[in-house]
Amino acid sequence: MSLEIRQVIPMEKLLEKGGSVYKLVIVAAKRALELSEGSPKLVTGGGKEKPALGALREIAEGKIGVRIKKSKAKSD
Repeated sequence: MSLEIRQVIPMEKLLEKGGSVYKLVIVAAKRALELSEGSPKLVTGGGKEKPALGALREIAEGKIGVRIKKSKAKSD
């Protein structure tokens, strides 16, 4: 019986790219949906991995990022 060894993506590396867990989850979910609908992968390898793992790999490698919009200051 052979064991399949999966590469683990360190959470610290993901948080460096995303800033917070909440933002990371939103970006990964949106990208996973795109991948499941047939968008091409931006990273090689992984074989038949699930779209969520593919999205996390793309974020960890810096292919997908989080943009923070600056809100306009309200004037009184």
